[in-house]
Amino acid sequence: MFKELEITGTGVMLFLIFLALVIIGIVIFFRRKYNSYTMETLVENHKNDGVKSLSSRTKFPEMDVFKNSGTFFNVGMTMSVALALAAMSWTIYDKVIEVDLNDLLWEEDIEVDVPRTAEPPPPPPPPPPPVIQEVPDTEILEDQPEFESQDITQEDVVEAPVEKKAPPPPPPPPPPAPVEEEIFKVVEQMPRFPGCEDKPTEEERKKCADIAMLTYIQKNLKYPAIARENGVEGTAVIQFVVEKDGSIADVRIVRDIGAGCGQAAASVVESMNNMGKKWIPGKQRGRPVKVLFTLPVRFKLEG
Repeated sequence: MFKELEITGTGVMLFLIFLALVIIGIVIFFRRKYNSYTMETLVENHKNDGVKSLSSRTKFPEMDVFKNSGTFFNVGMTMSVALALAAMSWTIYDKVIEVDLNDLLWEEDIEVDVPRTAEPPPPPPPPPPPVIQEVPDTEILEDQPEFESQDITQEDVVEAPVEKKAPPPPPPPPPPAPVEEEIFKVVEQMPRFPGCEDKPTEEERKKCADIAMLTYIQKNLKYPAIARENGVEGTAVIQFVVEKDGSIADVRIVRDIGAGCGQAAASVVESMNNMGKKWIPGKQRGRPVKVLFTLPVRFKLEG
């Protein structure tokens, strides 16, 4: 099998310079060749051609440039094919990014309040014990009251009883507050950057994911101009939550070195939601859970 031809941008530029030098060389060669002929020399070379007046000739064979048209055509076609081949073989290589896993090590302790789940409301207090009231002694009346007659005559006016309206029903109880899921800080299987699921062991997958994450950050991190002009260097610390589906949420700057570096690091972390692949979520007891992830981002000027 033939290996694919690959030419860098520098190679293409050198090839163009070479073609330009070849064309200039051909032009100079033919100019000197035709300038070497004088009228006297041409007449002397063709005085025995049987022409009565050599000075009246329109063109001598030595000065006929059209006889080289075939050569010029072949040279031009060769250069055109070579130029097209060089253009199609122009290869742009990705910038080699060197990452250091020590950038993920952070010696200082960052005291950050870990988001906690909402505590359930306290139970209602127990009802007060019943109060026993002493019933006073009552005297039993021996005399029975006289019964009143309940007979109704036509002259009696009977009033209709007043209907008592029932009290309105009590309002429904308020809906229960939504239960927030617990956010873990350390789990059995920590979340990791995507793209290393083909590795055989968990340790190799974690190392590969850390390298891929640092590579992504270095490719997409934009060093703020004001920080570059003022020589600001250091480490910004970003915290975010890796959701159960692998998406990034609640991005926060917990340590900023100023000059817009913290916001630049947070923007890179937020852009991970748009890279096409989601993080591998953390797991606790075999089920995906929310995990708080701390990421140090180092800013260092080159040269």
